[in-house]
Amino acid sequence: MEDVIRWVYGQFHVEPTHPWLVFVALLAIPAYRMSQMSAGRVVFSSLRALPLGGQTWRTRLAWLPDALVAAGVVALAIALTGPRAGDQSARVRRDGIAIMMAVDVSGSMRALDLSEGGREMTRLDAVMQTFERFVLGGDKLGGRPDDAIGLVAFASYAETRSPLTLDHGNLVTAARQVTFARDEESETAIGAGLELAVQRLAEFKARSKVAILLTDGESNVHDIDEDTAIDDAVKAGIKVYTIGAGTNGVAPIRVRYPDGRSELRQFEVSIDETLLRRIADRTHGQYFRATDHGGLVKIYEAIDKLERTALEEQRFTEYRQFYGGFVVAAMALVVCALVLRGTLLRRLP
Repeated sequence: MEDVIRWVYGQFHVEPTHPWLVFVALLAIPAYRMSQMSAGRVVFSSLRALPLGGQTWRTRLAWLPDALVAAGVVALAIALTGPRAGDQSARVRRDGIAIMMAVDVSGSMRALDLSEGGREMTRLDAVMQTFERFVLGGDKLGGRPDDAIGLVAFASYAETRSPLTLDHGNLVTAARQVTFARDEESETAIGAGLELAVQRLAEFKARSKVAILLTDGESNVHDIDEDTAIDDAVKAGIKVYTIGAGTNGVAPIRVRYPDGRSELRQFEVSIDETLLRRIADRTHGQYFRATDHGGLVKIYEAIDKLERTALEEQRFTEYRQFYGGFVVAAMALVVCALVLRGTLLRRLP
C-alpha cells in the first residue's frame, strides 16, 4: 500500500515523508456527517406548515459548507504526510578523481583473442568498447560521471587523444576514433605512453590521480625510459593500474590482402608482465591480466570498485516542502465553510 501511495504522489513529482498519515483523510467522512447534524434546524409539527415554493439556490447549496469541512480534513491529511520535492539544482557534486587511460595501439592489438560471442573483435576494439562502458556505465559498470577522464594512445610514440575532461560525450567520440598505428610506427613504447599519461595528470588539480596502462606486448622503444616514467608517477602521487591484454604464445590475427581477400594467421605474441608488475608495485597500483573479453570486463569492474571512495557515495539533496500550503488550504476551507454557514447558507436556529 505504501508503494501505491508513493506512486500516486509521484504523478505530481512529489514524495511523502510519512505516507501512512494519508489515512487521516478517512476522517473526512465522519466530519461531513457531523457538520450535517450540527445545530440550525427548526422542528415543524406537520409538513403542511412548510412553504410550497420549491427549492431555491440556497437549499440546493446547503451541502456545500459540510463538503468544505470534509475537504479541509483531506487537505490537513495531505499536509501531515509531508509532501516534498527534491531540488535537483541543489545536488552537491561528488568529489571525483582524475583518470588517464593509456592504451597500446601497436599492430599486435589486431589480434582476435578478446572476441566476444562468436563475433570477431580485435584487442583494440574490445578494450575501447569496455573503456566506453567504464566511462558511461553499462555491463555491470556504473560509469564515472564525476571524474575527469582522458585518453592517451601509444605505439612507437605517444599522443593525447583526449585531455582530462568532464565532457564524457566528447571523450567517447575521441575513443571511437582511435585506430591502429601505421606499420612503420607500430612498435611499443610503454615508457612514452606512461610518461605522457603522468604529465597530463600532474598538470591537473584533483583529489586523487590514477593512470590505467594497457598493453599486449613488450616495450621495444626506449626513447623515454620506463623507470624514469615510474619515478615521475611516484613523485606526482599517481597510482598506476596496469593491464596485460591477450594470450601469451600465439594469437589469431586477420590478414587482409589488396585484392579484398583475408585469412586468419597465428602470430607469436608476448607480454612483459615483469615490467607491468613493477610499474604497478612502485606506484601502489595493481597489475591485472586479461586473456578473454569477460576477464577484461572484470578488470574494469575491479578498478571501478577500487577507486570508489566513501565521499563519492554521499549524496545531499535539498527538498522543497509543500505541507504549509495544504495547512493554509485546510484552514481556508474550514473558515469558508463557517462564513457560508453563517451568512448566505445560514440555517435557521
